[in-house]
Amino acid sequence: MNAIPKLGAIWVYLAASPLLGLTITLLAYLIAQTLYAKARFNPLVNPVLIAVALLVALLEITGTPYATYFEGAQFVHFLLGPATVALALPLYRQWAKLRRAALPLLGGLVAGSLTAILSAVGVAALFGASHQTIASLAPKSATTPIAMAVAAEIGGLPSLTAVLVITTGVFGAVVARSILNLLRITEPEVRGFALGVASHGIGTARAFQVSEEMGAFAGLGMGLNGVFTAFVVPVLLPVILPWLVR
Repeated sequence: MNAIPKLGAIWVYLAASPLLGLTITLLAYLIAQTLYAKARFNPLVNPVLIAVALLVALLEITGTPYATYFEGAQFVHFLLGPATVALALPLYRQWAKLRRAALPLLGGLVAGSLTAILSAVGVAALFGASHQTIASLAPKSATTPIAMAVAAEIGGLPSLTAVLVITTGVFGAVVARSILNLLRITEPEVRGFALGVASHGIGTARAFQVSEEMGAFAGLGMGLNGVFTAFVVPVLLPVILPWLVR
């Protein structure tokens, strides 16, 4: 009976250290990755989704504020930048293929990015979403830092956008293989680029698990879509919103 209060006291003590957030983040992902491997890398057992669920459950049970958790987890957040820059290496290795496919890739980028933006905005407007919600949805297929910055600029909620970005990435990583197989798209460069454009970093991580070639094209799609979204959404949204939100 005395064990529970003691555990609570230990947790309160540990929570005062910024390293707690970092430690539980890494442990949650290791558990999720282990389950993913045991499921033979079934996309339905997505490690990001499982890790997020474990962390949310832990913070909720212990009553730990997100701000306290993020004091340690911010170190992982910081590594998003270097990890993105590191994608330049596999891109360089695939440079010959990238150069030959420049025009088709450009067409795929414009089509994929505009579809992601317009479909999200259109569906949200159809269900009567507010201007702020629509603005939060519009950049959801870009990588998190870019999407949050764009949302803040156009009147959205960056925190809501971050949740939508993660949801989009997990959903894409789970269903992309089935959809691409259904469409009989087998070329790794096409599959990778589509995954990167639609599902940013989480989709890119999934592509690298298949092959370096697929991951390189996914990284390119993620990067180009982020730049395209940052330029297009602030210009496009004010033009179409008056027609959608009345």
